[in-house]
Amino acid sequence: MVRLSRTAAKRGEGAARDGRTRPETRERLLEAATEVFAEKGYYAAAVDDIVQVSRTSKGSFYNFFPSKQEIFLALVDRLADRLVSRIEQEIAAQTGALRKVDAALKAALDDLSKHRRIARILFIEAVGLGHAFNEKLFEIHSKFAGLIERYLKKAVEEGDIPAVDTQLAAFAWFGAINEVVVRWLYTGEPADLQDALPALRSLLLRSIGAHVDQEETPS
Repeated sequence: MVRLSRTAAKRGEGAARDGRTRPETRERLLEAATEVFAEKGYYAAAVDDIVQVSRTSKGSFYNFFPSKQEIFLALVDRLADRLVSRIEQEIAAQTGALRKVDAALKAALDDLSKHRRIARILFIEAVGLGHAFNEKLFEIHSKFAGLIERYLKKAVEEGDIPAVDTQLAAFAWFGAINEVVVRWLYTGEPADLQDALPALRSLLLRSIGAHVDQEETPS
């Protein structure tokens, strides 16, 4: 008769005992990881903390994630995808490429201001953790910059802005947004992240040759 290892047995018992499906358990672990990493930071956080907050078991944790690093990388991916999805929803409600870019900027600041824990993980905790994390961060930065670039290109095509290096401009925009968010997270200034929008919007639009009064900030 084949005997299960102690770890495998615990995994099975955990899943059966709480009655949750695999997707539900994974989601519970990721939600708990959001709370733990935002509160304690990456280095101080422990797998035991995530297990305790999620009310699961170590067996369940390792069934989904081989290590603390793996759940953190999965979490960063998940949070970035959620933010991109919310930004794209706002973009879809606008007409005209320049208004879409404007909507993306407003939506990003609005969402991050409402979800400070998520902002802290994406903009602070994920920085400087080593090669694997740096690759993931570049991938995410490229995703956001690519979203901006797509509509900057359309703005050029529609004649709203002069011809520019849209890829370079998109990364410059992301860099500016990144610095504003990091400053807010560290210093609490401005008290409301949305208060930075008018000045930031003006600077970014001028950087691509758009008239600041060319488009009103989407409501």
